[in-house]
Amino acid sequence: MTCPRCAHDTIGTVTTSPVPGVWDVLQCVRCLYMWRTTEPDRRTRREAYPVEFRMTPADIETAPEVPVVPPLLYGRNEPNRPSRTAS
Repeated sequence: MTCPRCAHDTIGTVTTSPVPGVWDVLQCVRCLYMWRTTEPDRRTRREAYPVEFRMTPADIETAPEVPVVPPLLYGRNEPNRPSRTAS
């Protein structure tokens, strides 16, 4: 198996379906692309992956940075909003 995005051949399994054999979530160790095995070919097979989104080792090496995930914003009606007071 190769990565659909960068064609690297080392792919790890991140998690599997709670129902055995239904799906796996895979991740490329080079470009960090992740996909579920049940997604369409354009997400899971290099030959069908959109050319404009493919990466080369040089693209990965010269990428300026990996974007930072911003902090979560909570609205007024968020039931799972963490408490701001100490317990």
